[in-house]
Amino acid sequence: MPHHKSAKKRVITNEKARLRNRQNRSTMRSAVKTFRALAVTAAPDAAAKLPEMYSLVDVQARKGIIPRKRASRLKSRLAALTQK
Repeated sequence: MPHHKSAKKRVITNEKARLRNRQNRSTMRSAVKTFRALAVTAAPDAAAKLPEMYSLVDVQARKGIIPRKRASRLKSRLAALTQK
């Protein structure tokens, strides 16, 4: 239980950030799942959606939702999936 006024404020702020990060992470994961399903079916528009996925992953990495190296690895795997 926070004892200082600033600590009480941080509890509220941290909860807001946690919910926002959770929503962003969920949105990204759903998009990745949708893209992977699209790529597995060898749909021709999968390659066209790849830059959109890159952007989405890069934004999450820039915001600190996921680590930069994980973003890089994810982008590499999505590109490899598109090439198959």
